[in-house]
Amino acid sequence: MLPEAAIPYLFIAGRGIIVDNVLGVAMGDRRGVLLVVMFGSLAHAREQDLPPQSQLQTNMSYERVFYFSGEVKLDDGSAPPEPVAINRVCNGQSRFETSTDAKGHFSFRVSAGGSDGVQGDATQIGGPPTALMRATTGSTLETMPVIAALRDCELQAVLAGYRSELMSIAVKSRTDDGRLGVITMHPLSRATSLTVSATTLQAPPNARKTYDKGIDALAKEKWQAAGEEFTKAVATYPRYAIAWYQLGLLRQTGNDAAGAIDAWKHALASDPRYIRPYESLTMLADRKQDWVSSAFYSQAWIQLDPGDVPAAYLYNAIANARLNRTDAAERAAREGLRIDKDHKVPRLNVVIALILMGKNQTAEAVAHFREYLELAPNAPDAAGVRQQLRQLEADASARPR
Repeated sequence: MLPEAAIPYLFIAGRGIIVDNVLGVAMGDRRGVLLVVMFGSLAHAREQDLPPQSQLQTNMSYERVFYFSGEVKLDDGSAPPEPVAINRVCNGQSRFETSTDAKGHFSFRVSAGGSDGVQGDATQIGGPPTALMRATTGSTLETMPVIAALRDCELQAVLAGYRSELMSIAVKSRTDDGRLGVITMHPLSRATSLTVSATTLQAPPNARKTYDKGIDALAKEKWQAAGEEFTKAVATYPRYAIAWYQLGLLRQTGNDAAGAIDAWKHALASDPRYIRPYESLTMLADRKQDWVSSAFYSQAWIQLDPGDVPAAYLYNAIANARLNRTDAAERAAREGLRIDKDHKVPRLNVVIALILMGKNQTAEAVAHFREYLELAPNAPDAAGVRQQLRQLEADASARPR
């Protein structure tokens, strides 16, 4: 039994949760926090199995609930290399709905009030029968609140290194079918190849089948079964880097940090150019305040993909600052800011401002604090940063000219 606070299934993809131990504040990088939580199965009723009264009640309930199912494919027609998060985006607000299974299929339901907390089972691709997704004959648009709930809503597939096409899920009438078809994903950059281990393509069929069983077990919250399948997969094919990586994630959620580290090191030994284990090892080391390991793995992460992931520079700057390697910390923070063209990791400004304060370079520190507050005015630590900024400005004003 996993602890209540554990995240059932997590993969980090280079743009993950930023934990800044300089100020002890957890921040999210908006470019793609890849947090994928696999939820349990949803039992779908079949209309023909219901007695007349239950059938009527079920049809009435579907006035407020709509089921969707679909598939995610890469633009070459292949299935995604890993489970993909399916997010619902309504009026600019994004929320996680479900994740794909090993073949890229997904399903979920939406209630009129938003989310009812029950996620679909990707193993039941068709969802409930079409008849159950239609309202009773006497319904009107006004008596079907799910239509209003899904107005201006789209689905987005989320996987680091890929761009998703958007798919509308607006319901126009009570007879709409929730079978969506295919959401296509396109590679973003050179770094995409680093998020997929070359050893995956070389895995023998029996190892691949076992790995897929593990992914499906995760989707059903069968943690022990998932761990057993991943263990079988790496026993069959010891160089199966992605299976080692997923095994590490599963161990991490079970509070087995040593086991997670061991699995991720096996993944790196199997494929040194597979980027995900570097990310996970860096973040775990940061969380444990193991600054030597955080500096080492973040530097390896940077060397593998120097131009795409400013978050790696943030971790590296924090670790080096903690190790009193001030020059290395400043170089990392400045390089992170240089490549962060879209200002997706504003916390880099806080890190470099703190470094500059230690060097009595107050004017530039003030500029970076101001930049941070402009980019993240509602951040959890914004009040503390404003207080520090006011103190710096007051000190500067009090100095004789």
